[in-house]
Amino acid sequence: MAVVEGRTLLSEALAAGLRIEAVYVHDGVAVDVPADVPVRTVRAGAFEGVVSTVSPQPVVAVVEVPHRQLADLVASTLVVVAAGVADPGNLGTIIRSAEAAGADAVVATAGSVDVWSPKVVRASAGAVFHLPVIDGVVVDDLAGLGLPLLGAVADGGVDHDLVPLTGPVAIVVGNEAHGLPAGLALDGLVTVRHVGRAESLNVAMAATVVLFEAARQRRRAGESPRPAASSPTRVARR
Repeated sequence: MAVVEGRTLLSEALAAGLRIEAVYVHDGVAVDVPADVPVRTVRAGAFEGVVSTVSPQPVVAVVEVPHRQLADLVASTLVVVAAGVADPGNLGTIIRSAEAAGADAVVATAGSVDVWSPKVVRASAGAVFHLPVIDGVVVDDLAGLGLPLLGAVADGGVDHDLVPLTGPVAIVVGNEAHGLPAGLALDGLVTVRHVGRAESLNVAMAATVVLFEAARQRRRAGESPRPAASSPTRVARR
């Protein structure tokens, strides 16, 4: 289960077809949900102890999240692997960028921040509901993806606009402080070239740059983007 804060993220969960366990609202607040979703009223101030935002929104939902495995990605051609990404804002942004760039999935290895934590869900802007996300994967099991593993590094890799990204590939980004896991068997390295004093880009920024380079190359090669999900019919509830 995941806790979803606010109308926008609730709408994204509904649009993705996820089952809503229950919705909790402040007294007098209306929400747009299917008739079979329980809506429960709570007193103002009751959310402060259960949500992570400083000023909680008056709508909180409990959502059943899908359980997926690496075997579900057998037909994937573009996957992002977050190998030990610890910051929820970074992981959420990576998921958001992956969905926007047309990636097939995001895989988070064991040791990464919880994919379904409220901060990751918020930072993903709801993309976590629409894109297959698999968490808790052991690094040694990444070979099960059946894709070449392309590691993103600050230096020493092929320039991101020169490395071929039209074929099947898993782009692997590492921990904010320690980088890629030691001993990870990679098939290649990619580097986002930059100037200035910064030692490297933020991990979410680097992932975004490489993802959209992959999208650009695939458009030029004539590949079609992944279609967007449709929204179900909803009714206003109070």
